[in-house]
Amino acid sequence: MRLPRAIRLDPSDAFIFDPAAEPGEWVVPGAFRFWGADPAGLSGKPRQAFRSGFLGLSSFGWSTLATVSEATSAEREAAVTLLSQQLVRHMGAPSEAEARPAAEGEIAVAASLCDHPVGTILAVERTLEDGEIRERFRTLHRRAGARLDPARAFAFVPVEEEEPVEDFDIRTLGRTGS
Repeated sequence: MRLPRAIRLDPSDAFIFDPAAEPGEWVVPGAFRFWGADPAGLSGKPRQAFRSGFLGLSSFGWSTLATVSEATSAEREAAVTLLSQQLVRHMGAPSEAEARPAAEGEIAVAASLCDHPVGTILAVERTLEDGEIRERFRTLHRRAGARLDPARAFAFVPVEEEEPVEDFDIRTLGRTGS
């Protein structure tokens, strides 16, 4: 069986989420974290979590991306148990036993997202439409033989001097003849 795990291709999750999920922890979509909240009224880090976060089971933090991973039956069972505990701790469920059906359902949803090859990257986009939370999931596939190497996607170059800042209007960049 397969379940999604948090993955970081760059350090941005640590800056945009509070808290951020740890790479390698099991994740679920996590829209239930916004039950009782007004998503339209969210701002800052909570808004970013609403818009594009997978919920980590250990940290109860957020990850922008997840990766399809193999999971044993024992790991799946441990994920259900951990989520049941987190639902009691963070969401006010009366007991682990009463939280377990909800945890089972959320893990089943997470597993349903993993009908892709191991290593496929998953992303979520969450919106509020007609008063309901809608989730859309995307997949990013590696090319055959390609390594997962974040350094290939981003490069950091040390700068010794400050460069002058150009003043421009981004709205006019695509226009010609101005």
